[in-house]
Amino acid sequence: MGNRNSLLFFILVLMCHGVTLTMGLWRKHDDVETMFLMKNSKSVVKTDAGEMRVLESYGDAKLMERRLHIGFISMEPRSLFVPQYIDSSFIIFLHEGEAKLGFMYRGKLAERTLKMGDVYRIPAGSAFYLVNIGEGQKLHIICSIDPSEAVGVGTFQSFYLGGGANPASVLSGFGTDILEAAFNVSAEEVRKMFTRQHEGPIVNLDQQDTGLWSKFLQLKDEDKLQHLKGMVLDQQEEDFDDEDNDGQEEEKQRVWSWRKLLDSVVCDELKKAWNPNKGMGKKPPHICNLYDRAPDFINSHGWSVAVDGSDYSPLKMSGVGIYHVNLSAGAMMTPHMNPMATEYGIVLRGSGRIQIVFPNGTNAMDAEIKEGDVFFIPRYFPFCQIASKDQPLEFFGFTTSASKNRPQFLVGATSLMRTMMGPELAAAFGVSEETMRHMVDAQHEDVILPYPHHQDHNKEVVEVDTIPKLIRNAMVLGW
Repeated sequence: MGNRNSLLFFILVLMCHGVTLTMGLWRKHDDVETMFLMKNSKSVVKTDAGEMRVLESYGDAKLMERRLHIGFISMEPRSLFVPQYIDSSFIIFLHEGEAKLGFMYRGKLAERTLKMGDVYRIPAGSAFYLVNIGEGQKLHIICSIDPSEAVGVGTFQSFYLGGGANPASVLSGFGTDILEAAFNVSAEEVRKMFTRQHEGPIVNLDQQDTGLWSKFLQLKDEDKLQHLKGMVLDQQEEDFDDEDNDGQEEEKQRVWSWRKLLDSVVCDELKKAWNPNKGMGKKPPHICNLYDRAPDFINSHGWSVAVDGSDYSPLKMSGVGIYHVNLSAGAMMTPHMNPMATEYGIVLRGSGRIQIVFPNGTNAMDAEIKEGDVFFIPRYFPFCQIASKDQPLEFFGFTTSASKNRPQFLVGATSLMRTMMGPELAAAFGVSEETMRHMVDAQHEDVILPYPHHQDHNKEVVEVDTIPKLIRNAMVLGW
């Protein structure tokens, strides 16, 4: 009997320690009130022609199985994000405007025209450029940034192919004699090539000083390819995936056209950053448009759409899913949790409220949200979103899994509570089965429900384990 009591005491202490550890890991941040808010946006690129800002993800590695950063790209009409490659995979979502994306695929240049709602993947290490082709319209892109392949310099590292004084081309670091030999031109021509650009990574195509980029975009595809090959490592193998060859993954090693040159000047650590590729198809992947998809769930209170690797095969390569939710004014997405992934959300339109709950049943965040706010919800943590009574709440985001997320709804007509209804559940709450069944069966709606806004939650503020305010990120979206 004594041994049994000792064992029970040990288990109780262990459980209490686990809860304390979990709470401590999250509450060790200096600003406890914003632990699930991605704030402190950082401008990584800013010119007269556009800007890219990044919100860096945080969280203890023991609780966050994977981190994503969220980026916002805004570009003026007739502007170009110059050719570059990046040490992190990007999933781009075109929120407003129209763009042309050029990228290297199997040693050839491919181009895609993107419109509002389009989603596309840019693998780490793949050369690309972006052009705002919308007539008189700004371009706004939201992207997820996967730092798992990063070389560890800042949030992510861009390697600019074209450039001069600003930005500096990665080729500028090579000696003039090497560049003379590589380009097969004179030293004077090399000097002119690498000193002309000074407008920054995002340039206005109508500016006289950046006329070389306008000329580049007017070239035929094969001429553009030769131009890029002249400046850049030619990636014969890209890790784009082709939906026509889904499941036929074959590892292939990237081949650098300047292998001998790079072997002599690039350290082994940098070369290891570029991982072997899988699943190449003969054609570049198609475009996935989030706005063209039928909702996975819809009722009179709102709808939701989710896209995973089975819907759009390039997502498998990044291990990232995407989603889009619209709650009607006065609607609530019932309390639920994600068993597969951490969720990142960006409010696109409207306003509302979000609640997140700690594992020990205390409130972690209860905050008002509006357009421009960015939040994240760790895997397993219960949460819910509520639209304001006088306007809808629309949000888009990324999940850290390309598998079907299958969120578990805790309350509602097809919830865990309804499915697990029985004497065991009643005993867990310490009530009769009849009482329990009455509670569980009272809700006839599912997933997205009406919310009684006449109960003003601001009149009853819980002081312990709550976050009363959300610091705004409207300046990040800014449109």
